Amino acid sequence: MSHLNRRDLLRQVTAVSAAAIVARRNSPMQARAQTVAAATPVDTTRFFPGFKTFQVPTTGAVINGVVGGQGPPVLLLHGAPQSHITWRLVAPKLAADYTVVVADLRGYGDSSKPADGDEHVNYSKRAMALDQVEVMKHFGFTRFPVIGHDRGGRVAHRMMLDHPDAITAGAVLDIIPTYYLYTHVDIQFVQAYFHWFNYLRRAPEPEKELKAQYDAQAARATTEVQKEYARVMSNPDTIHAMCEDYRAGASIDLKHDAADLKKKIGCPLRVLWAEKGAMGRIYDVMAIWRERGRKVSGRPLPGGHNLQEDVPEMVEEEIRGLVKLTN
Repeated sequence: MSHLNRRDLLRQVTAVSAAAIVARRNSPMQARAQTVAAATPVDTTRFFPGFKTFQVPTTGAVINGVVGGQGPPVLLLHGAPQSHITWRLVAPKLAADYTVVVADLRGYGDSSKPADGDEHVNYSKRAMALDQVEVMKHFGFTRFPVIGHDRGGRVAHRMMLDHPDAITAGAVLDIIPTYYLYTHVDIQFVQAYFHWFNYLRRAPEPEKELKAQYDAQAARATTEVQKEYARVMSNPDTIHAMCEDYRAGASIDLKHDAADLKKKIGCPLRVLWAEKGAMGRIYDVMAIWRERGRKVSGRPLPGGHNLQEDVPEMVEEEIRGLVKLTN
């Protein structure tokens, strides 16, 4: 596959990120660059029977979520632009045998929205990873498996690198490493994942476009799930935080990833991707992840990008199989 020179690519994304920082300092988004406290949480336990809500202060945020069940721990992380309710079809089943923690990433759902920070540092996957380790420690778990979809998978990847003593096993759903994607840019990637570039533009343009899009979705929402997604997704602070997550991915995360290219994931890593999606069509998913881990296995599943919603029974089975490796 043809790809850009890494030095040229990093120069380009650094320029994009710098422009975004300057633009925010001189735009209506300036006020939103300040820390936004965690929202008064809406009780989402109607999606998670038997679970309880939580809000846990961490070093840099307040993390919202639900916890339920008893037994060995399992941490589930969502992607963008979702919230923790994306796991509603999987978590209650797992709770029959495990203590299941389902968290909103910082910036998403009802978790707090920290100030952007220099180089988008407060939305780096390193900061997001530390949040989740501290959440699990709050519940008394110092070692646990983590399963992440989409952006949550990127946080899980960083958790496995930064906190190898804490993570007993990991699973990533429908992703390949961020660093690989940005250093192998071609037309297939851009056409399939245009939002990866769109969200990098200087604020507030992407935010304004997304606000209009999500408001329109909210107006059409009819089911409880659609209404809950619309509630959190249409929040301007959540929209800005999501863009910051992507801006961090194209700036400070690349620096962290470049420094760790020789570091291999040591725990068992299960890689799942959508049989119907672009990831497996464009990339050799297993070959790429085997370069990053020592104990990598995986397969495609017959669903779309949101595997935990499309084929929840299969995802549950995969998680159970992974967790058994740690017992």
